Amino acid sequence: MGDNVIRLHKNTDPPAVTTLTVVPEPAPTPLWVRSGRAVKTAVTHEHTKTAARTVARHSLYVVGGARIVGRRTWDGRTAARYERYMRTAEAAGNMELAAEWEERGQRYRDARHRRRMDLLHSPLDAGKSALVGTGMGIGGLVALGIVMAIATKDASDVVTPLMAAVDFINLLITIVQVVWGPALTLGPFLALLALWAVGSKQQAAPAWALPATVRNSVGEPITPSIVVKALRDLRVPDLAKAIKEMGDAGASMLGPIRIAGCGVEVDVTLPSGVSTNEVQAKRRKLAENLTRHEHEVFIMIAEAARTVRLWIADSGALDEPIGPSPLVTDETMTANYKTGKAPWGQDLRGDAATLSLYQRHLLITGLSNQGKTAALRSLALWLALDKSVQFWIGDLKGIGDWKMFNGIADVLIEGPTDDHVIQVTEMVENAVEEMNRRLLAPSGTTFPPLIVIVDEAQVAFMCPVKDDEKRPYGGSSSTSRYFMAVRKIHNQGRAVDVLLWEGTQDPTDQNLPKLVREGAHTRASLVLGTESQARMALGDKAVNGGAAPHLLRQGLDKGTLVVASDGIEIPKGQTSITVRTHFIDDEPAAEVAARAKAVRDGVTTLHAIERGEPRDPLADIASVVGNAARVRTQDVIKGLALLNQDAYGTWSFTDLTRVLDGTGAEPYKSDGVKVIGRDRLARALANRDSDGSASASK
Repeated sequence: MGDNVIRLHKNTDPPAVTTLTVVPEPAPTPLWVRSGRAVKTAVTHEHTKTAARTVARHSLYVVGGARIVGRRTWDGRTAARYERYMRTAEAAGNMELAAEWEERGQRYRDARHRRRMDLLHSPLDAGKSALVGTGMGIGGLVALGIVMAIATKDASDVVTPLMAAVDFINLLITIVQVVWGPALTLGPFLALLALWAVGSKQQAAPAWALPATVRNSVGEPITPSIVVKALRDLRVPDLAKAIKEMGDAGASMLGPIRIAGCGVEVDVTLPSGVSTNEVQAKRRKLAENLTRHEHEVFIMIAEAARTVRLWIADSGALDEPIGPSPLVTDETMTANYKTGKAPWGQDLRGDAATLSLYQRHLLITGLSNQGKTAALRSLALWLALDKSVQFWIGDLKGIGDWKMFNGIADVLIEGPTDDHVIQVTEMVENAVEEMNRRLLAPSGTTFPPLIVIVDEAQVAFMCPVKDDEKRPYGGSSSTSRYFMAVRKIHNQGRAVDVLLWEGTQDPTDQNLPKLVREGAHTRASLVLGTESQARMALGDKAVNGGAAPHLLRQGLDKGTLVVASDGIEIPKGQTSITVRTHFIDDEPAAEVAARAKAVRDGVTTLHAIERGEPRDPLADIASVVGNAARVRTQDVIKGLALLNQDAYGTWSFTDLTRVLDGTGAEPYKSDGVKVIGRDRLARALANRDSDGSASASK
């Protein structure tokens, strides 16, 4: 009972109201808008564009083919060709050739006039020929029938050949009647197909209608029309005007396009009034007009007047490596300082580029980390295979790039400090003393080649240190020790085979003085920053002739050198050549150096030029002899002077003999020359040390 509740009062609360938000539906897009969008999408779709371009292209091929055939027909039936060639020769300033074309055109007109006069008499002659031919033909057939009738004894055979001829003619008429209708129907289509084939082959359609690969023209083959168009669009007014006057014969400026390595080469004879430097100054625009990058087009001055030689690389070909050096791949390779040439790399034509080092001072320059040391070292590695060549090397970078020459070079100084500059300067001054000694030798005396190498020579030129007499080691004044030593070697070293090779960075008048750079017979440059630096590196003549190391690409053209030298084969008329050098890394370089050491008698490499210390002559002689079984006395004297100029610079054979007398290591003759033996020196030193120990014990 308690669970049942009876409510007597009515619920007076209003019922809850639920609010509904009605979102109106968007108005439907009108049909014409949707249709317009669909049409726009369809029209602008890439497939539609491609299809439209394809239809337009092949239609325009027919139009272009008709134009080409019409022009060819007009040229063949008139003297227009000769007049065009004559205008071309006049525009090029070649009046002799213009007169020749005028004469040919006149001969053509005379021959055409004679043909037209002959046509006036040809109908009568043709009628006579037809009557005579018909009569002779019928007579021949009747005669043949008579012969057949006699043979068969049947008179009706007289007309048999004649009737056979009539039947054959009737058959031909029947064939013509059958074929004539289809021929009239198919003839226009065949003609259109022929015109399309001509237009397609010549790409005779507007650029917008051509395929994407052709429109972009990346890597397209170089043709005469492409070269002429590229020259016309250089915006050289006189050149564009002359080409326009030449008409379609503008390609007559061009020589034959020849395959040259990984590209092509063509000579361009410029019209009168256009200078070669106007084209050279437009190298980038010319390259872009030829659909190439700037570094893929080289403009050189050819031997003929008003002629530039264009070398145009295949697209991307210069980014491919050229392969290993023959020094690495051919373990039997030898070297000859006098008659041989070092395998340095490849020229742009893909031919081997070899360099003669005989009696030539060498300078290689360029920006940092572009392959200068590698290019210089590869030449030295090749020459090291000639055991007669001696090396004194100063590496002012000092990170081990030349360490494989330990045991090959008589001197190897490595380090970037001022003290190392002092050591290298004294090494070069010792080379001057050696040069003077050779110059004062009796006429006819022969000497082994001495190659003095200074890598990172700018460090020496920029060194601020002065000696005890206040003479600077660096600089370019008449008191500069390094500068004056270099100048002396440049002046006279070549005559006695004392040669200087220098490698330097980023040339300026301060770190590479003018007299020094002009003293090198072989000048080579990697990529540089400016044209003025290119002129410093190679000289004005080479740059004016087209040499452009400042247009090489930093980082991408590592090891690519522009070389000006009579020691390398340069095409006639050019002043320089571009060489892509072989790169020999440290490990293969050490292997080549090991082969060089194997052909030598053994060299003790000095790593410092010692100065101002008490000397032990016997120990110094043993140091100079090193591991060799025997060494000529002249070489020992020279090595002692190199070891310490102050102590041994004035030594002669008499001084050497005086020190060795009574030691058991006196000079003796071997193969007719005076030598000093290693074993005898070792015994002399051992006996001296034992005598000294015995005296001390007493």
